[in-house]
Amino acid sequence: MPSDHVLSDLRVLDLSRALAGPACTRMLAEMGAEVIKIEPAPSGELARRFSVQPNGRSLYYVQQNLGKKSVCMNLRDPRGLALVTELVPHVDVVVENFRPGVMADMGLGYDRLRELKKDIVLCSISALGQSGPLSGKPGYDYIAQAYSGVTSMIGDPNDAPYIPLVGMGDVSTGVHAALAIVSALRYRDRTGEGQHLDIALLDVYYHYHEANVHVHSASHGAIEPTRAGRHMTYACPGGVFRGKNGYLVIMSFLHHWKDLCRAMHRLDLVDDPNFSTDVARLQRRDEVIQIIEDWLQTFPDVPSAIVHLEEHQVPVAPVLSIAETVKHPHHRARGTVRTVHDPLQGAFEMPGMPLKFSGFPHDLPLQAATLGQHNEEVLTTYLGRSHDDVQRLREAGVLMEKEI
Repeated sequence: MPSDHVLSDLRVLDLSRALAGPACTRMLAEMGAEVIKIEPAPSGELARRFSVQPNGRSLYYVQQNLGKKSVCMNLRDPRGLALVTELVPHVDVVVENFRPGVMADMGLGYDRLRELKKDIVLCSISALGQSGPLSGKPGYDYIAQAYSGVTSMIGDPNDAPYIPLVGMGDVSTGVHAALAIVSALRYRDRTGEGQHLDIALLDVYYHYHEANVHVHSASHGAIEPTRAGRHMTYACPGGVFRGKNGYLVIMSFLHHWKDLCRAMHRLDLVDDPNFSTDVARLQRRDEVIQIIEDWLQTFPDVPSAIVHLEEHQVPVAPVLSIAETVKHPHHRARGTVRTVHDPLQGAFEMPGMPLKFSGFPHDLPLQAATLGQHNEEVLTTYLGRSHDDVQRLREAGVLMEKEI
């Protein structure tokens, strides 16, 4: 194991794939948990086929599976499935993100896991949940996003909705799952009882509606929230504004309206009843946007406008490209951007660990495993298999190892 961290006494059996489940178990691994990742033979977890480099190494897999031990086995062979079953009593948590019902079909449903270890915590992550009319549907991030109403809120009002080109639902559901796991473990510490956790992308996405649902409900349907392009729908001004040769985000509603007026040398707008409140400004949002964007054009570029706005305490930010984020000094200083030294790929940048602990100020020196790298270690350490036993399982095709 790496050096000590907040979850260094935790052992997790990871049956997940793609992004939501691996994001959850990666968070646990980053906090010191021992994560044993089960990968199906012969090719391993499906993420190994994304972002593949010329040397066969998937950077997608590396990013989402830092610090995990890889055990690759043929899960269609009863001997492989038996090995998974034997591992259950040796772990605290099982994480899976198959379609609901698959774990039970494999003989690894919650009731069976409890027979193997009575206080086991099973975390089941799915797109639409373990119960309900939609639960049996196959799903991905954007499927759950569409059902949640979030997709309907993204894009221009007179065009089709957009999707964000990030794994927002998958990753944040993984984080919610990690929170549920540590909470269930805290409960187990008190009571000795395990738990089956049902974590759905749909539920997580729906939780993001900070105002849309309640304003629709409280208005008895008179208000129909929908996408509004670049600007907020319940406070003004707030959104993406056009500067000279670029874009910036300004959030100057409520008390910050006065700060923006001072920056624009338009103190006359502070007490003007047409602009003095967010409600009034929302009614004239197009006019407010025009005033601000006309003023922004008086600056030679976006950076100079931002400097001026910051001098007046206006919440503002440039719209950075990915290339700009990778080089940004703040991101580098905080570890928001992290350099990984992979034994096969070499050094490259990826998103860093977002949780910061005063007692553990540095990231653990984690690497992603090659396929089946820890077959022998896990089977000999926890299941008492000999080297010869492992070799026979390799020769029978039950275990698989590859340098990818």
